[in-house]
Amino acid sequence: MTVTAGDPIHGRDLVVRTEPMKTMAALLGDPNPIHWDTRAVAALGLGDSPVNQGPLNMGYIQTMLGQWAGGRDRIRDFRVRFLGNVFGGQTVRPGGEVRALSDDGHGLVAECAVWLDVVDGARVLEGRAVVALHEDRKGSDPG
Repeated sequence: MTVTAGDPIHGRDLVVRTEPMKTMAALLGDPNPIHWDTRAVAALGLGDSPVNQGPLNMGYIQTMLGQWAGGRDRIRDFRVRFLGNVFGGQTVRPGGEVRALSDDGHGLVAECAVWLDVVDGARVLEGRAVVALHEDRKGSDPG
């Protein structure tokens, strides 16, 4: 894979399903009812669809990075900030851009801007990631 600064990183559009929100809330021990009870969401004036958990939203970006770089284990650093909510039934699109390339002594790494957008809506996460593009222990060409 030949990578240069400025290259886009494309993710696939995903429809956010409400069923996994209940399971994730249980796994995370998250007692906030906005993830499964539409009455709680409506009481807050947020509409009638449950709110997706932040870790699931971050996972969409991490999956995109892993598919691009050859595995989620290649993500060396990942930091995002939350800008808005994602609701059940919405379609989200992860994306990114290579900002810089360097050699960390083990191989080529890319510093990337990353984000998650609601399709036809707002950006709901943004941040940065550092991703190992290959292991260069044998001096091999990264392409």
